[in-house]
Amino acid sequence: MQPFSAGPVPAVAVDLRDASGPRVRGDMTVEVALSIMAGAGVGYLLVCDEDDQCTDSVTAAQLAAVRAGSAYSDRIRVRDVLGLRRTPGALALSR
Repeated sequence: MQPFSAGPVPAVAVDLRDASGPRVRGDMTVEVALSIMAGAGVGYLLVCDEDDQCTDSVTAAQLAAVRAGSAYSDRIRVRDVLGLRRTPGALALSR
């Protein structure tokens, strides 16, 4: 695992109990998630677990910050981006 700095990654405050919008799973790639956001014309996605329960959300700004990082690869998933909020400035990449 190698960490890299993606710079500041803003959080979004979404009430997951009453949220509507496109839903994705954490194993979706950053590129696909950004494509879904662009197609739906939204600024965030709801992230759901295996039981289709919303557990988190991710913004276009968060995904773009990771994609702009020098260590970005097409294997980075939405769940990796969510980890940035727990460990600011570092993204653990599986290799």
